[in-house]
Amino acid sequence: MDQLFAISPIDGRYADAVSSLNSIFSEAGLMKMRIKAEVEWLIALCEAPDIPEAAARNEKQYEQLRNIVINFSPEDAQRVKQIEKTTRHDVKAIEYFLQEKVKSIGLEDLIGFIHFACTSEDINNLAHALQCTEGLALLRQSQNQIIQTIRNMAKEYAAIPMLARTHGQPASPVTLGKEFAVFVDRLTRRANRIDEIRLTGKLNGAVGCFNAHYSAYPDVDWVALAKKVIEDQLGLEQNLFTTQIEPHDTLASIFYELALWNRILLDLSRDIWLYISMGVFQQKTVAGEVGSSTMPHKVNPIDFENSEGNIGLANALLEHLAAKLPVSRLQRDLSDSTVLRNTGSAMAYCMIAYSSILKGLAKLSLNQDTLTQELDRAWEVLAEPIQTVMRKDGIPNPYEQLKELTRGKKVTKETIRAFIHQSALPEADKQRLAALTPAGYTGIAAKLVEYL
Repeated sequence: MDQLFAISPIDGRYADAVSSLNSIFSEAGLMKMRIKAEVEWLIALCEAPDIPEAAARNEKQYEQLRNIVINFSPEDAQRVKQIEKTTRHDVKAIEYFLQEKVKSIGLEDLIGFIHFACTSEDINNLAHALQCTEGLALLRQSQNQIIQTIRNMAKEYAAIPMLARTHGQPASPVTLGKEFAVFVDRLTRRANRIDEIRLTGKLNGAVGCFNAHYSAYPDVDWVALAKKVIEDQLGLEQNLFTTQIEPHDTLASIFYELALWNRILLDLSRDIWLYISMGVFQQKTVAGEVGSSTMPHKVNPIDFENSEGNIGLANALLEHLAAKLPVSRLQRDLSDSTVLRNTGSAMAYCMIAYSSILKGLAKLSLNQDTLTQELDRAWEVLAEPIQTVMRKDGIPNPYEQLKELTRGKKVTKETIRAFIHQSALPEADKQRLAALTPAGYTGIAAKLVEYL
């Protein structure tokens, strides 16, 4: 389909930015994940010694079965859709497609064991978990790239003093690098939390009790056999306690954590937007690029604005997924099915946002003169260290004295130094405080960056 006629910007304007997700979250991608789950279950049945009707297979036949997944083609996907027109059931269409494939490689005696004792959700929950795992791996690559880029900026600007602003007003100075380090730490902590979550899966039948399994083969350890597929072959964690559906709690945890990671990134994006507005950063111009249709001088922070907008869209989906998926009436309702199909859209909006902010970060150029000039106009921030040292020296009412001197008033270097020299401070403290400048009052900000 021509991208110009796509309804969603994911498949239109931003298609190139999210193309790596196509093979995972498309309809064909879901089909392939379902087939993988079906094939691994079929192979596990063949390997089980207590299921003689499916046993006595060899590695070559297992390779042939796995090749159905590996070689799944657009033509195969079209065949599944063709079958679905008759079945009106997408998972049953996968089963019938596999019957054709198994027959074509001379293993038609296995047809009865395709989708054996399974409900659709046994296959779907595994397929969606595999999709999420692969999609998340791509997002984590971009997240790590963002974290590393900000880490590099934190180290580069570790000792660059900057006037802080609390409530939008001048506050005690920091360093620019330390402010970036805050975001490195926040994003890293959340990324680690995402990595700790292991997605769960089930293969326990229509109501979670292995009913059909035991009716056919009561001597098989079905819990162990299902675990072998879920954990050893698919890399998930077995969940034994389910209804017809795997309750999606771990998926919800992933979506909540992704949304929180995005909120932290949004906080960074807005801060950088403000730094650009304040002149702390300039943006490198790109030849041929236009900032305004009428104002030729404009160089707009469009990458950070684009990131902000797409984070909003991503989180709207992620937060709905996280809130909706753990809730299902009694043993099963189908409201999760259509919602889960939007996991790819949520991750696509994340990827667009991440791509935009990386572009924006690459264009930034520090304007240190702006920081220097701001600090030179903010001598009132030294009221804090002066009153603190006065407290240490036991001088009465230091806070009130500095409040009277500075609050709502124009304060200069001369104002501050005159107060210091006229105070009852010990001479050594007077000399130390008189030598202090706003740019020099950054505590251990630069050293804190070393802890990253």
